[in-house]
Amino acid sequence: MKGMIKNPKIKAILCIIAAAFGFSLMTFFVRLSGDVPTMQKVFFRNSIAALIALIPIVKEGKGIRIKKGCFGDIALRCIFGTSGLICNFYAIDHLGIADANMLNKLSPFFAIILSIFILKEMPKAVDIIATIIAFTGALLIIRPGGELSVVPALLGLYGGFGAGTAYVFVRKLGGKGERTPIIVLCFSLFSCLVSIPFFIFDYHPMSTKQILFLICAGVAASIGQFGITTAYKFAPAKEISVFDYTQVIFAAILGMIFLGEVPVLLSIIGYVIIIGTAVARWWYTLHCMPDEH
Repeated sequence: MKGMIKNPKIKAILCIIAAAFGFSLMTFFVRLSGDVPTMQKVFFRNSIAALIALIPIVKEGKGIRIKKGCFGDIALRCIFGTSGLICNFYAIDHLGIADANMLNKLSPFFAIILSIFILKEMPKAVDIIATIIAFTGALLIIRPGGELSVVPALLGLYGGFGAGTAYVFVRKLGGKGERTPIIVLCFSLFSCLVSIPFFIFDYHPMSTKQILFLICAGVAASIGQFGITTAYKFAPAKEISVFDYTQVIFAAILGMIFLGEVPVLLSIIGYVIIIGTAVARWWYTLHCMPDEH
């Protein structure tokens, strides 16, 4: 067992699965908090995350300083990340948590498209095909047809777009050497600032239970953020990113056991298409593409 834990790839897989569980718990606690306004939930989630992000910054003793040339990218990461998070939280409140998680997990496919324009990286043919197939699966979850659920589903889809765009800017910032805790802190503080006016003028009193649920959501989100960051320090994304999709499985299990949510058949088919596409792309990247240095 010790030998396994010393293996960097095993560590990376364990970290990314822990992160997926953390994010699924976040969506679960957000749902449990009930009829609290979305922006109020965003404020609590990110205020907790900001406090947790401060811990490594204080330990480093380097202060809160953004590197020269990184401010614009951090600003865009904050804008897209925050708008995506707000839409994701709205989707969590109005869809099954498995559906909301699956739409958010389209972010890697959005990142492929946006990397063309932001990072000037041209995708391989397999990436283009995978993206098209994945969005076919997304249509089965959205199920356009005039139902009220189409609106939260489309907002959930934007949540995936916002997250994917944010990840591209995080990657760009990583290439510039910006510190991860600074990126997390800036995003969390920006989200808090955006939500404060709504928090003040449309505040809804909360029970002790609701406050505890939202604190748990913030802690769970921090586990997810730092778990992902740690995972990618141990192994490259192409080797482990597919394990992030366990979040949808965790969310589905939590939804079925505690919320009585059973995904409809079309949603399940959509999950299979999207996760299957991610697995196939992961396998192809590992076995059929030469390493790039």
